[in-house]
Amino acid sequence: MAEEKKQNTGTATAELSPNTVRVTFLPEDKTVEFELGKMPYKDHGKPESLLDVALNHHVFLDHACGGNCACTTCHVQVIKGAELLSEMDDDEADRLDMAADLQLNSRLGCQCVVTKPGEIVVHVPEWNRNYVSEGGEH
Repeated sequence: MAEEKKQNTGTATAELSPNTVRVTFLPEDKTVEFELGKMPYKDHGKPESLLDVALNHHVFLDHACGGNCACTTCHVQVIKGAELLSEMDDDEADRLDMAADLQLNSRLGCQCVVTKPGEIVVHVPEWNRNYVSEGGEH
């Protein structure tokens, strides 16, 4: 029941059904939807983590360590919906201390798990996007 939508900034969004999660990845502006608890696990990061969501919906989010909380390449900034994600544990906080461009809303995509339905917006930092445009491995 996964659905992909391309949305333009500023467009009205449809109401979500009670168990639906909508995640928008910026600056790509790619929005995906899935039913909480029903998405197949893609073997990287924690199940239903932002990395898992990205992999399930063909959104590039680097994960050099395979989603094992051993690097910071899946670093994202949660713009909206932080309350819908799991709490940050000590391992994630310690690893994030090493991330480039660390912000108060920074999370590791492999570690933050969607725990409640609703709308989430994440921003992939510029340094990660530059890596992709310069020929980084996908």
